[in-house]
Amino acid sequence: MAQDEIPQRETPQPNPPAQPTGDELALRRRVSDLEREEVADVLREAAGEGRLSYPELEDRLETLYASKTYGELVRITADLPNGLSVPTTSAVQPVAQSGQQGVTHYAPVMNVFLSEGKRTGGWIAPQRQEVNAVLGDVTLDYTEAHLPYDEVFVDVKSILADVKIRVPQNAIVHLDSNPILGSVTEQESGLGSTTQPATTAPKVFHIRGTAILGEIKIKRGPRLSKRLGFS
Repeated sequence: MAQDEIPQRETPQPNPPAQPTGDELALRRRVSDLEREEVADVLREAAGEGRLSYPELEDRLETLYASKTYGELVRITADLPNGLSVPTTSAVQPVAQSGQQGVTHYAPVMNVFLSEGKRTGGWIAPQRQEVNAVLGDVTLDYTEAHLPYDEVFVDVKSILADVKIRVPQNAIVHLDSNPILGSVTEQESGLGSTTQPATTAPKVFHIRGTAILGEIKIKRGPRLSKRLGFS
């Protein structure tokens, strides 16, 4: 048999390394000091309700402040009612990566129960934010926030709670409302000196609001005291 007629044995090709899923990437995300403080509030609230003993609280707080990823925060609060949930691929759509330091595509769920939660001033807004408010008050003020994304997604559930969302004056708002014995209202855009320069493209806010015996208000521009120059 001629040399060129000898059948060549195929060399098995190594399988390419598996790419991490969206869930795995979400759990590996580095967390900020602000997110650690939010989880600390969840732990302290659980201890106040008797769900954690004070030695357990101390142990978890020590672990919390040493944590670096979102997955670690999930494990610390996994057995608590207001604990962080594991993000799913369906809930967090893939988005372009950003090189800006401190920018996050999504934030831990903001759970407010019989308390008050605020995001105001020059905070760095994530692209996606979920809020669950029960018998509390929540304020999300995007008028002074750093908005690295052209589109922002906010999902709000209000049960006997008052939620206020302030967007830039020239923002485009797509509102999906579902009031159940409650109200979801949106302030119309208008003329005023608070609009951003014409060279700045308006941000688009996709807001989904469910109000059960509660109230969700979407307002435009800075609050009155800010417009008048007060702190």
